[in-house]
Amino acid sequence: MKIAVGLSGGVDSSVAALLLKRAGHDVVGVTMKLWRDGAYPEVPGDACFGPGEKDDIAAASEFAKSIGIGYEVFDCSDRYESTVLGYFRRERSRGRTPNPCVVCNRTMKFGLLPEVAAGKLDFDFFATGHYARIEKRGGRFVLLRAADAKKDQSYFLWGLSQKQLSRAMFPLGSLTKSEVRRIALEAGLSAASKKDSQDFYSGDQDDILPLPPRKGEIVTVDGKVVAGHDGYWHFTIGQRKGLGFAAGSPMYVCDIDACRNRVVVGTREDAVKTEFSVTDVNWVSREPVDGPFACRVKVRSTGEPAGPAAFDRGRITVPGGIFGVAPGQSAVVYAADSDELVLGGVI
Repeated sequence: MKIAVGLSGGVDSSVAALLLKRAGHDVVGVTMKLWRDGAYPEVPGDACFGPGEKDDIAAASEFAKSIGIGYEVFDCSDRYESTVLGYFRRERSRGRTPNPCVVCNRTMKFGLLPEVAAGKLDFDFFATGHYARIEKRGGRFVLLRAADAKKDQSYFLWGLSQKQLSRAMFPLGSLTKSEVRRIALEAGLSAASKKDSQDFYSGDQDDILPLPPRKGEIVTVDGKVVAGHDGYWHFTIGQRKGLGFAAGSPMYVCDIDACRNRVVVGTREDAVKTEFSVTDVNWVSREPVDGPFACRVKVRSTGEPAGPAAFDRGRITVPGGIFGVAPGQSAVVYAADSDELVLGGVI
């Protein structure tokens, strides 16, 4: 088969390409160029979006040569600016918690990149180094959590359509991270010891949020003013560190009032919800169900899905409670008794 692999210069995408090449496939590497020189500060750090992209592209190019595959770079910076960064700015300015990785995967990595690559290259499937699995059951493609639960990235893929899943491949889905590192070391890949990217942007997010400082209040859930701040967009639901004041016990952000420029804090218990709603629902592995069903749910990428829970026409109920339910963030629903990702939506 002819397979295009999204290369980032890191160990995961490199091993994904290597495994496909070893399996006898006709492999070509492709990369999105996202960073625009001079548009933002040249800050250090390793992230999907940052000035370190130049080094990542050089590393990906060298890797492709080393295993004998073709390599192409496609400038997608304008679309990334309008689509992903534009979305990020809109959500933060509303006091919501955006998930740029979900939007990037749906619109860019599995959207624009294979689309523009197909204009120059001939390939049957598009592969990445994501830790997730795809199975075909009947006439539907099912998205599953990875074998390595700690590295599972299915949470970020809930926005993919059946069409996108039908052409996607995740060669690392059945491997652990340690196995991937071992394969890279044994193959002598320079990316074998490279650290994983930790965020979508390597600098201060104020760099991409053109909002001037605006004085506001931090108040407790019962209305007591405990501190001030320079803008509600610096906070997110569930945040504990960096609140700017000391308390006798840990305090967490429980709510953000963008209209009043007010941040509400409370105890961890105050930041727990047992019920919330989601919009922009995408049924991934199943046809839509008109009625309640048992499930488990994640409202952040790390950790295990919480349950037991129930989903009913956009309403999620978690009787045991779930911490840090942040408007704008993704809620991803998994089957009650398996690794199947049923659907996802925006809180």
